[in-house]
Amino acid sequence: MCIGETGLGKSTLMDSLFNTNFESSPSPHTLPTVKLKAHTYELQESNVRLKLTIVDTVGYGDQINKEDSFKAVVDYIDAQFENYLQEELKIKRSLSAYHDSRVHVCLYFICPTGHGLKSIDLVCMKKLDQKVNIIPIIAKADTISKTELQKFKSKIVAELQNNGVSVYQFPVDDESVSEVNASMNAHIPFAVVGSTDFVRVGNKTVRARQYPWGTVQCFEQF
Repeated sequence: MCIGETGLGKSTLMDSLFNTNFESSPSPHTLPTVKLKAHTYELQESNVRLKLTIVDTVGYGDQINKEDSFKAVVDYIDAQFENYLQEELKIKRSLSAYHDSRVHVCLYFICPTGHGLKSIDLVCMKKLDQKVNIIPIIAKADTISKTELQKFKSKIVAELQNNGVSVYQFPVDDESVSEVNASMNAHIPFAVVGSTDFVRVGNKTVRARQYPWGTVQCFEQF
């Protein structure tokens, strides 16, 4: 599930992550309610086949009453749990053939203001942190400087802790991945850049954003 205000690049980041072009259409900022749209795709990379369902929260944060935004999201997640429970309770059930629509992870897109989290961010994540794995990410991170980004990250972490919001932590109890996962945890919230454009850099073509002062590659750490 991708949660974030209109225009933060949710669809663009999904295209970048999975190196494809998912169906999406621009959303206006005038929607009276939040609409949750689920799309399922069959992806294949090398010999790995993946069935991916992306749930977009169209119109999130655009309402005057912000409570309407997160309530629709909470209701949707609860409904998927209820659907799965009802399937389990059937006398003749077939969970292997059942399409599990439960939300396994929530990518929460944070506006790159540099001033901290908005109240809607804190309230929504607090409502969801016991229902789904939340991974907070700073959208369009190339719009702020490296120094501002580090300060912004520290401020977000402090606000999450002060408000008792739990976010996903990569497990470190397995020695084979503990070092890598600990490093990943240290980078939360992740700073991301997405792009639908391909740019020639050196001898390879990469997804990137082109600026008069240079090029920002989507998969280059910054």
